[in-house]
Amino acid sequence: MPGVTPAVRAADLSHTYADGRTALSGVTFSVEPGECVGLVGPNGAGKTTLFLRLCGVLPGEPGQASVHGLDPADASQRRKLPETVGVVFQNPDDQLFSPTVREDVAFGPLNLGATSAEACVRAAEALTAVGLADAAERVPFQLSGGEKRRAALAGVLAMRPAVLLLDEPSMFLDPRGRRELIGVVRNLPGTKLIATHDLELVLDTCSRVLVLDGGSLHADGPATALLADAALMDRHGLEVPYRLR
Repeated sequence: MPGVTPAVRAADLSHTYADGRTALSGVTFSVEPGECVGLVGPNGAGKTTLFLRLCGVLPGEPGQASVHGLDPADASQRRKLPETVGVVFQNPDDQLFSPTVREDVAFGPLNLGATSAEACVRAAEALTAVGLADAAERVPFQLSGGEKRRAALAGVLAMRPAVLLLDEPSMFLDPRGRRELIGVVRNLPGTKLIATHDLELVLDTCSRVLVLDGGSLHADGPATALLADAALMDRHGLEVPYRLR
């Protein structure tokens, strides 16, 4: 969209690990503010590496990426990323560590400098948004798998990021947990980039798809059109979702 700064931008983004393995090679795309985009591809495609570059966890060359106008490779700009980009990783146990769900969700805002009162308000709002308002005083590790995912998501939402990166959000969820997650994701504000093998979830939540394989971007277009392309799906180790067959 002319005149609008992309919420997420990658420009010839590449990444090689210390062992010499190239995980990303010349990846270029942009995501407009408010878009929900699916990132799909086989195992080892580079999806998680891309997320780690976008949120500044992995170092990189300046100018190859930006999130909400911030360059993750620039140290001074990277410090501002926690206020701008939220990441929900594959394993929610990596993000849950406090005695209660409420304390876990309030941790992020407190770490950003919010007062205790403000952090409590943000935590309550985030838990309500993901349908866990009644679980605020529960012990995180006693939650079900689906509840843990929603609690981890609430912890990110409480920080009020403009951009949300979701890495395999439906992994290990039962059908009910998956349906609940889809409902939550649909109602979330802001820009969302979802890396997943769950192509049915992509159809339910995303208007656009990026196909990543071998560290390179092979397709970028409307979700329904790309996911219905049997030849494209087969080339990249994917299958056409059942409802599109």
